Amino acid sequence: MRKEASVAAISVAELHKKKKILLGSLIGLGVVLLSASAIIIYLAFTSKMPKVLIMVPICSSLTLLPAFISLSQINAELKNRKPKP
Repeated sequence: MRKEASVAAISVAELHKKKKILLGSLIGLGVVLLSASAIIIYLAFTSKMPKVLIMVPICSSLTLLPAFISLSQINAELKNRKPKP
């Protein structure tokens, strides 16, 4: 398995590129997850589907947590590297 480079070892230009890609994927996956969650919740209340399916959107939102953690690390590293006036 390939180990990712530490955030501290990446150049500022690469950090900005990684942040842009990560933010775009988070927004895209978030929109898809939100729409799928809305459909599941709607179907759970209007049809005879089991109500336990409401837990699926809640649990599936946890899949985005590693991406949010990575994004916060990148933001913190970019903030640390900014020149102080």
